[in-house]
Amino acid sequence: MTTTAFDEYERSRWAGRAEAYDRSLAALCAYPAPALLDAADVGAGTRVLDVGTGSGTVAGLACARHATVVAVDAEPSMVEWARDRLPSVDEVRLASLPHLPFDSRSFDAAVANFVINHVGDPLAAITELRRVVRAGGRVAVTVWPHPPPEAQSLWGEVFDAAGVDRRAPGPTVDADRDFPRTPDGLAGLLDQAGLTDVRCDTLTWAHRTDPEAWWSGPANGVSKPGLVMEGQPAAVISRIRAAYDELTARYRGQDGLLALPTAALLATASVP
Repeated sequence: MTTTAFDEYERSRWAGRAEAYDRSLAALCAYPAPALLDAADVGAGTRVLDVGTGSGTVAGLACARHATVVAVDAEPSMVEWARDRLPSVDEVRLASLPHLPFDSRSFDAAVANFVINHVGDPLAAITELRRVVRAGGRVAVTVWPHPPPEAQSLWGEVFDAAGVDRRAPGPTVDADRDFPRTPDGLAGLLDQAGLTDVRCDTLTWAHRTDPEAWWSGPANGVSKPGLVMEGQPAAVISRIRAAYDELTARYRGQDGLLALPTAALLATASVP
């Protein structure tokens, strides 16, 4: 198991962006967290590993269930943010897939919320999650589906309307390591990793957010839209903002918040 160019690129993209992430995309990523923990059978006394904790949403919810929680992230600013936010977590440390610094079969469950879409070798990542979970324990992961749901694809419309090239440079997951971002594709990945009782469901919801919060993530370099916006001259940013305001208007309610339709894949399995 090796770290790929895609892994290194992803880590560089998230470096120092914990606060920007927490202000923007964290709320979107939080929605599946209760279902993720349910799928992993996380409750009182469960020893659970939260991989790619980000700003700590899943770890915090697991603590509220009186689980024993260890959380890791590949980005130092995320680790610091989660530590400050979650003093009740047993341990928050720097670590990344596919090399976790834990003994085999040392957890009852492992969860990874929107993490597998950020690794260069998804099968190796799932295999590592399996390694650290005891026999009979559970693994649960979420990823964004492809084609992307409306909340995410909206940014492509914005860039097109602003006349901006939205092709983000940088490495991608090697074709021989990638998997279809569909229910069958994600379930097949878990099955290939040797997990059993595999199930994959599609969760759908409307993400309610302040328009400024949704804008702030890409405006601060977060995610692929952030990569497109980074380095653009002020005049182009103004065009993008004008297109954003126009195209998000149809999603605004009377309270001024956006209601953006979106979806996620949630896959769960048992360790044999």
